[in-house]
Amino acid sequence: MQVLYFAWVRERIGVPREDVETSAETVADLVNELRGREERYDLAFSDMSAIRVALDQELSDLHTSLAGVREVAFFPPMTGG
Repeated sequence: MQVLYFAWVRERIGVPREDVETSAETVADLVNELRGREERYDLAFSDMSAIRVALDQELSDLHTSLAGVREVAFFPPMTGG
């Protein structure tokens, strides 16, 4: 699946996107796998209350299944104004 990173999440990880092969069943499982890769991922995902996730461009939460998902995007909360 394609994993996209935006804003400071991208800055901490160092890439805007990557293809990830995973056996993760949920978003939370994927985050745990990514955090175990390297320190930069662990740092980026250390406070999940500051990160939003979209699956195939639809806002989701950490407990959502990844079955059939092609794209996962991680980004900080947005503000309007």
